[in-house]
Amino acid sequence: MLGSFLETIIGGLMSGMLYSLVALGFVLIYKASGVFNFAQGAMVLFAALAMARFSEWIPQWTGLDSKFINNALAFAAALAIMVVIAWLIEKLVLGKLVNQEGVALLMATLGISYFLDGFGQTIFGSSIYKIDVGMPKDPIFLLESVFQGGLLVNQEDLVAALIATALVAALAAFFQYTGTGRALRAVADDHQAAQSIGIPLNRIWVIVWSVAGFVALVSGVIWGSKLGVQFSLSVLALKALPLVILGGLTSVPGAIVGGLILGVGEKLAEVFIGPYVGGGIEIWFAYVLALCVLLVRPQGLFGEKIIDRI
Repeated sequence: MLGSFLETIIGGLMSGMLYSLVALGFVLIYKASGVFNFAQGAMVLFAALAMARFSEWIPQWTGLDSKFINNALAFAAALAIMVVIAWLIEKLVLGKLVNQEGVALLMATLGISYFLDGFGQTIFGSSIYKIDVGMPKDPIFLLESVFQGGLLVNQEDLVAALIATALVAALAAFFQYTGTGRALRAVADDHQAAQSIGIPLNRIWVIVWSVAGFVALVSGVIWGSKLGVQFSLSVLALKALPLVILGGLTSVPGAIVGGLILGVGEKLAEVFIGPYVGGGIEIWFAYVLALCVLLVRPQGLFGEKIIDRI
């Protein structure tokens, strides 16, 4: 019984780190522009589609047989596209909405989301595609000397969680210790004040959307490797919406802790309560948990009050 419980906890923590990775995209955009980015799910899908299709096309174009080189080139090409998209978003959308009400920016990201969904289908197609970056698929047993039979852990989930953990830590350090990260926080607090002290708002927005695009690409590669690249991926990515409400929309640590809470909570609920209610708890658990937190602490567990800024 204890072994099964610990397996569920470990599985939940690993899923939670992947949720945190997606949620960071929401937090990054909000901290830079003060708006909730509804396009993050579409960005994950678009980036995953680019990676999947380029990993197919590059061997045909170059004749290379090395999976590592082909995947590296595909990742670089997909990242370049996400940076170009970030630049276009700033030039064509956000740059025209400087100092506008938050609701205008919110609706702009909703429009960007629909555009990326449609544009992705136009360029890359609408089939289900595979991403194969060599992540191990077979499960392994851990702590066999402590628990009879050991703890069953999926290697792919473990590697994905380690990648997500490293990226989350790097982004947290970026915000905390770099000049650009501090400039991003200043822009989030007050656009006009940031401009008055010489912070280039347009360049900051390009940087943060590029970083969010990189996060979306890494998330898309991981989820695409696990589940295949399909258009339900954008819906899966939007599962991070209640996560940022739970942790706090303005808090990078909140996105991390919120992801861990959500991952563990939904796994425990599905395994130990699901059999008594017919299952399916993982579909709605995140939203109910976020609603409960909102009723008690509207700004989330770690966030600041944002009602006046929207």
